[in-house]
Amino acid sequence: MKKALLTYILISAAGILAMGQDAIGISGDLRFDNISEKELWEAGHENPYLLFRAVQADRSLSDEKWDELVAGLDKKYKKKGTHINILRQVFQKSHQLLFKTYEQHSTFNDMLDEGRYDCVSASAALALLLDRYGFEYKVVETDYHVFIVVNYEDMDIILESTLPVGGMITAPSEVALYLEGYKAGDSVQLKSLNQRLGAQKVDLSDNAIFRKVNLTQLAGLQYYNDAISHFNEQSFEKASKQLNKALVLYNSERIEGLKALAEEQANLLASSN
Repeated sequence: MKKALLTYILISAAGILAMGQDAIGISGDLRFDNISEKELWEAGHENPYLLFRAVQADRSLSDEKWDELVAGLDKKYKKKGTHINILRQVFQKSHQLLFKTYEQHSTFNDMLDEGRYDCVSASAALALLLDRYGFEYKVVETDYHVFIVVNYEDMDIILESTLPVGGMITAPSEVALYLEGYKAGDSVQLKSLNQRLGAQKVDLSDNAIFRKVNLTQLAGLQYYNDAISHFNEQSFEKASKQLNKALVLYNSERIEGLKALAEEQANLLASSN
């Protein structure tokens, strides 16, 4: 996407927003860090790419890496169409151009500007590309991880963004084993509200969450991750501000729970001063 197009989208967002606020539930009481975040949030109603760029939009934003990736993939797509070789190219080229260094709680902007990524930002990039090239897929949210399942010719394929080598899992037995490791128990409770979604599963205990999320909800999880950073730094008001936005995008129990906890901690901190 060229900068001129980005500017046009941002300028026209107000008119679009007036006609379709309900789609992402924009609320007048949301507080944004700066005008860039607000504009990107509003334009994200029509373009999820911009919604992912809204978190920590306090820098000069460049689409250069994204444009380079898309331009290369577009050429291959014109030759092959929605083919498994294009799926491999999406995964491999994303790692070559965008996913340079894994770092838990790296935003979409960190990924595009500096190559730092985690499972949320990388899965967002992959999902946007899968949409572009017509693949059937689902983004799966688990307790502390996000990954993608692509359905290609009635076969499930895992895209595990945190594994540059071996992260595209195609063998049915390996796919089944991978999915079994994240399967949620019927009565299991989420163990921690303030642990970020980030790395692969490391403990084999029971899981509470295994659900499909759309791109808007995934953007909500990026705001949730950002709120956790503020919460763990005891910046409870900032955490609550981010969680308000997260809830607009994704009304989930984990976000609602952390929001209540952040507000409780903010009140306790205020009363002790």
